[in-house]
Amino acid sequence: MTVGAGPPRAGDTLPPLEIAITRTLVVAGAIASRDYQDVHHDAEAARRKGSPDVFMNILTTNGLVGRYITDHFGPAAVLRKVVIRLGAPNHPGDTMVLSGVVEDVRGDTATVRVLGTNGLGNHVTGTVTLTVPPSSSPEQSPSPAQSWEGTVPRS
Repeated sequence: MTVGAGPPRAGDTLPPLEIAITRTLVVAGAIASRDYQDVHHDAEAARRKGSPDVFMNILTTNGLVGRYITDHFGPAAVLRKVVIRLGAPNHPGDTMVLSGVVEDVRGDTATVRVLGTNGLGNHVTGTVTLTVPPSSSPEQSPSPAQSWEGTVPRS
């Protein structure tokens, strides 16, 4: 399913999304979420604690899962519940591949099972419950690529 191709159906598969895990992504995600644990920004500290390098924090992973879902379902989709569990760490130099399958649809609410894998195995597993409003014409809801100019009422 792609945005605007109709309502989601149970069994629909979302296209995979590859995300390069860079040191900048790991450190910036930790700083943006105010997670100052040294294992997320200091490689030497991470090694002293048994990790081969810094690793991504759960809040960054959570944000990437949310991005994956809203990139697919569009800007009008509303995340209602995100439940994730971390597994193998995301280290710089690896790639995480997110994939998803629509498990259930009830009215305008869909539940998507999400999996994120990397070179070590499953980094993240979980479900995202979201509200997907009925498709609307471009005049009513611009796509992310369209300009938002003129969509705000003028006084």
